[in-house]
Amino acid sequence: MKINAVSKYQAGKIMKKIVLFGPGPLFKGGIANYNTSLAKTFDKFDDVETHIVSWIQQYPSLIPRDFIDRSSRMNQLEGTRIKVHYITDYNKPISWYKTYKLIKSISPEILVFQWAIAIQGIPLGYIARKLEKHTNIEIIFDMHFVKQKEGSFLDEILTKYGVKPGNTYITHCWQTAEELKEIFPKENFIISEEGNRADLPKNTIIKLYHPIYDMFEPHKNFDVKAEKKELNLKKHVFLFFGFIRKYKGLHNVIKAFAKATQKRDDISLLIVGESFWQTLDNTKFITKIKNAIFGFTKSLFLNKKDNEKDYHPLELIDKYHLRDSVTIINKFVPNEDVHKYFQVSDCIILYYLTATPSGVESISYNFHLPILATKVGHFPDTVKHGFNGYLAEADDIESMAETMLHYITNPLPIENVKKISLHMS
Repeated sequence: MKINAVSKYQAGKIMKKIVLFGPGPLFKGGIANYNTSLAKTFDKFDDVETHIVSWIQQYPSLIPRDFIDRSSRMNQLEGTRIKVHYITDYNKPISWYKTYKLIKSISPEILVFQWAIAIQGIPLGYIARKLEKHTNIEIIFDMHFVKQKEGSFLDEILTKYGVKPGNTYITHCWQTAEELKEIFPKENFIISEEGNRADLPKNTIIKLYHPIYDMFEPHKNFDVKAEKKELNLKKHVFLFFGFIRKYKGLHNVIKAFAKATQKRDDISLLIVGESFWQTLDNTKFITKIKNAIFGFTKSLFLNKKDNEKDYHPLELIDKYHLRDSVTIINKFVPNEDVHKYFQVSDCIILYYLTATPSGVESISYNFHLPILATKVGHFPDTVKHGFNGYLAEADDIESMAETMLHYITNPLPIENVKKISLHMS
């Protein structure tokens, strides 16, 4: 396919059209936030017409989880010119064809697919192939993952099918770029850190940092002292934020914190996030059916160690007698309330088991919070030990606890975090 960007004339001036395919602002989670923030960035250019083409349903209906953001009150797109089209239903192939027709009718120069999970490879591969064959649109895949954090032998097959039609790929760390090269060993990829496309199509990987979201920021008149009292927090506060998933290592965070409390009594752990697989009413018959079918399906395709069915890290709070030192907000937090949990905290804890660029890490930069992370994935690239954070050894509870204690006695200036965040903006 030849890339042929044809400018459109609108209102007497050249208008470039861009389509961002991914979850719109009605959905929960980092990919929806990322897609919305990216759209708002493009919308700042007067000569760009930006469209979000979104899912209605992102996954097979049997998945027992509510993905809709029913809590946030603010309209993230207020004051923008962004057009949002909720059209694609994973479970209705006719909607895949309608999505292709819609994007073709918009006729953008550039289409950016948000790639976040292999199971979406079937509809995305279909849509991308139709557009590759019948249009001159440049197809870009923004690769949040290549190798899934919950592993299945089908992942590579679905990923190859889904993203192969791409002309250009965006990755947010070297690890993801290398994984992409591994699954397409015959492609002679050229990696660019400046955002430049290569002369030949289908061979460019643009390696960037995960950007910092523009929707979260500190509130100037926020009463930190009063909020800490309301949340029953002590002098020093460690924050775990985001969906509770096994790969994020909350069980290790709690174990390490328990060790740290043996040496200090002025520390708190603030856990804020929804348990990822516990969003539906489990007493309902339809939920029980979904849980049974989904559990059986996962047992067939997932590695046993990656199955989160029995992952309940919050039970460790009572096991280690930490109720007086831990505050738990076990629910999805509306966007407008996110700031207060970061503003009452001293640092963010990212003791992940595996890691690709993290939306939680990006949010923390908005609040200039130092980062305590494990030496996994991309963290050694973004967390400079002793400068904007500290790195602990992975799977080493003693190291994690010592890192927490070390941070209290050796706090880091927020100016250092600001410098890193400017580099990643």
